[in-house]
Amino acid sequence: MSTTTATPPEAAAGSGESSLYRRVWRWHFYAGLVCLPFLVLLAVTGGLYLFKDPIEGLLYRQLLTADSRPGASQSAEALVARALVAEPGHAVRFVAPAAPGRSAEVGVRTAAEGVVAVYLDPADGRVLGRLPDEWRLMSVVKRIHSLAIAGPVANYWIEVVAGWAIVLVASGLFLWWPRGRSGGVISVRGAPAQRLWWRDLHAVTGVIAAVAILFLAVTGMPWSAFWGEQFGRLTSTWGVGAPKYIWGGTPQSSLPLAGLPAVPWALSERPLPQSQDPHAGHDGDHGEQPPVPAAPKAAAAPSLGIDRALQVFAGLGLPAGTPVRLPAGPQGVYTAMRFADDVRDLRVVHLDRYSGAVLADVGYRDYGAVGRVTEWGISLHTGRQFGWANQLVMLAGCLSIVLLAVSAVVMWLKRRPRGRLAAPPRRAGDRAAWGAVAVAVLLGLLYPLLGASMLVALTVDALLPGRWRRQLGL
Repeated sequence: MSTTTATPPEAAAGSGESSLYRRVWRWHFYAGLVCLPFLVLLAVTGGLYLFKDPIEGLLYRQLLTADSRPGASQSAEALVARALVAEPGHAVRFVAPAAPGRSAEVGVRTAAEGVVAVYLDPADGRVLGRLPDEWRLMSVVKRIHSLAIAGPVANYWIEVVAGWAIVLVASGLFLWWPRGRSGGVISVRGAPAQRLWWRDLHAVTGVIAAVAILFLAVTGMPWSAFWGEQFGRLTSTWGVGAPKYIWGGTPQSSLPLAGLPAVPWALSERPLPQSQDPHAGHDGDHGEQPPVPAAPKAAAAPSLGIDRALQVFAGLGLPAGTPVRLPAGPQGVYTAMRFADDVRDLRVVHLDRYSGAVLADVGYRDYGAVGRVTEWGISLHTGRQFGWANQLVMLAGCLSIVLLAVSAVVMWLKRRPRGRLAAPPRRAGDRAAWGAVAVAVLLGLLYPLLGASMLVALTVDALLPGRWRRQLGL
């Protein structure tokens, strides 16, 4: 195997610049060593998820299509009842057919498999099949993409990897910078048998795809376990993010006391009192409240019903096929959540399960400035906003990550002596420039888990015994 190496163009420059180059190269090497397997995983699963709808439409065609019979249609209540006969449990979701020839879907929570989607022909209520939510192909792909499939700790690690991807882009651009040379900047020199060819392929691919990779890393952060949660909380608190109720926090429906027997008339329109945890914090007035007589235990007031709820949602402009979450318990609500391809059409509507009153109607127009930018980023990240053009650009970014990983490994194998790690050389007196330190500090402060991992890497690099360095080629 060839071990041909190209002398860094910085070698002829002053010792300060050469020192900085080696330092950045070393960090770029370690970041890639740790993160590349996970970045490839993110790229492959993310590339698949870009085409979620066409892939699932083909894979689950028999479940998603039904005979089209104009004028014949079962009510939503009847379809839910048939689904519960086929799959005993508790109905939690209903999705009406989005168009003629499409099936209806009822989500049933079961004791053994979690939520199971039951698909029915809306014309006659015939059950077309079942599919556990957990084992839907793109649900599995999504859990692998976030490493949620391996548990919460692994999910935090993906956030660290995304942070290091930003470091890889920044350090890679620094290493690519021409500094007076012309070869290997926008062209690939040599032949595939040479390390120089793979080095140039890696550099040119990286600089062309840098914007897409950086965009994917940054826009993926809002989903992350730690940073995403803190970001969402802070932006909502400051009034610049997504409004309340947008991601599943639901307002509570009012159960009228009139629905219960033996209630004084004066209290018939009062909402049913709710128990509160005495250890929980309370908002609003802490003064003494007038007592409300407890009503005798009896059946709850009649619910609005799914069919009527669907009519209300349709009257509010929500199209057929919008998933509707069904009420859970007497304080539950009907919730329609429309995640449209165009981010400006995102909308979440909650209805009181008894009166049908709109408890919340939240759309893109209600977002703060940061929330709008974040939603645009997420929509572009998932390839929804501009259709095929958006999907192909994001797919190119995913494929470039795979190519960068392959070229990096080949380049490393052609450079390293057998049995040694062969990290970029570390020499006495090497110092990082203040600019590089400032960038690292800013990234570490912006993404705390990345900052913590940087400190761990610095500590290990400083404390590793010299003999281990020599044996491993560090």
